[in-house]
Amino acid sequence: MPDISIHTNDNALLASFKDERSREAVFTVIVRKYQERLYWHIRRMVVEHEDTNDILQGVFIKMWHNLADFRGDSALFTWLYRITTNETLTWLEREKKRRNRSADYDEGTMSGRVTEQSGYDAQKIEWKLQQAMHALPEKQRLVFSLRYYDEMPYEEMSKVLNTSEGALKASYHHAVKKVEEHLKTH
Repeated sequence: MPDISIHTNDNALLASFKDERSREAVFTVIVRKYQERLYWHIRRMVVEHEDTNDILQGVFIKMWHNLADFRGDSALFTWLYRITTNETLTWLEREKKRRNRSADYDEGTMSGRVTEQSGYDAQKIEWKLQQAMHALPEKQRLVFSLRYYDEMPYEEMSKVLNTSEGALKASYHHAVKKVEEHLKTH
């Protein structure tokens, strides 16, 4: 088995994953390599640590079951981000249905949960930004998060979200305007 670490490039990791003898070790390396970035991507969408961990675990389970069939049409990280995004959006939809609430109520309670959550370790301005973010519609919140926090280029976002770059730029522009307005009024 080749020497692998989080510094091993993704193509070498994917090649090693195909070998049954190194599959678990490679999976562990991929998890270590990307878990923090994926965690924060989810966390900005759902707020709660426990929910974030549940979704992240689902992402890694899905990755385990599908990684051997990964064709390499995109970068491994892009593929993982897409799975993460889809799992997060699915969770948000299930949560919305489970709680049987309207979109307006959902946006209001999600932004309120940011300040209510004990242990949310951020300064007041970050709380306000999080509140503003959670007042956005889900798609704009996702685009804002990818662009603002993850500094993801529009080209890569287009691959992750399967949306045109122009639509993403417009969505981000509208999200920024709404966040600015929220920050001015709150």
